[in-house]
Amino acid sequence: MKKILLPLLTLMVSFSVKAQELETLLLAKDDASKLTNAYLDPAMKGFIYSMNNGWYHTAKVHKKFGFDITIGANLSFIPEKDEIFNLTKLGLSSNTTYNQNTTATVAGSNSMAPAELTYTTTIEGETVEANFTMPEGIKEDLPANAVPAPSIQVGVGLPFKLEAMVRYVPQVGSDDVKGGLFGIGVKKEITDWFGPMDKTPLHVSLLAGYTNMNVDYTIGNVDGEVSTRDAAAEFKLNSYTVQAIASLNFPVINIYGGVGYNGGSTKLNMLGDYTLTYETGNPLQPTVQETITDPLKLKNNAGGFNTTLGARLSLGFFKIFGSYTLQEYNSVNAGIAFSFR
Repeated sequence: MKKILLPLLTLMVSFSVKAQELETLLLAKDDASKLTNAYLDPAMKGFIYSMNNGWYHTAKVHKKFGFDITIGANLSFIPEKDEIFNLTKLGLSSNTTYNQNTTATVAGSNSMAPAELTYTTTIEGETVEANFTMPEGIKEDLPANAVPAPSIQVGVGLPFKLEAMVRYVPQVGSDDVKGGLFGIGVKKEITDWFGPMDKTPLHVSLLAGYTNMNVDYTIGNVDGEVSTRDAAAEFKLNSYTVQAIASLNFPVINIYGGVGYNGGSTKLNMLGDYTLTYETGNPLQPTVQETITDPLKLKNNAGGFNTTLGARLSLGFFKIFGSYTLQEYNSVNAGIAFSFR
């Protein structure tokens, strides 16, 4: 089960490679949140859309106390327009200047030259400044420039043509990065609402699902223009989906699809004390320092309507399935299931 979260933790490690570069953005003080948010925004959206994927591969519910175990993987593709962002659109203060208007997001290519910025401020009555560079993108480290998310899910049939679904991955990882997730969903078959349709291979259901994910990252000790000791970061995701789904269930092949709404939010908090070093231009006192605590508390939201189409191959109790979802960040889902009754 621990391997289910491995793709996600691999991605978080890729992010952590850029962590020290992200910490230098703290030198921009009040503008740091805007810069960091713009850089990470595609990854945050990708997590939300990926975690909302893969809740179903049929509209038919289990018989009472029938169950299935589903193991799947989701990828949400980051559109090309979100590989870069425009610094002039962020509403940065006049304290921040830059050498170019556009720079890569986390989903951009590392071949793109990052923007170089200068932040000027006043500390203890003296004008000081700091120069720093935006982080490069990690497009080359992402599978198909997409944000992956795993899922392991158990579905159980209940009375009244209901089915409960649970997703769970325990807290796993290393000393530096650990993550876990929990989700719950319910599916209600409504085929009999449409009269004789329940005598056909067509099944219709309503579905709702909620997923919570937490990842903790140890920043540790960092030296340089931004220095810190025993610092950490925490990432939290809450996502939800509401779907109307249908499937044609034949003995071997199922065709399924749905329409609905996916949404959610992410929070990223950078915790600890950080000492910022600025240049004065004064040879008698070349630098001054300022310490800030818990400097970043970022929140992102994403949501929109979607359409899904998929197919499932049934080999007795063993199922193989795959689907594609059209939405803001188009997604693909694939996996296997062991289904009984």
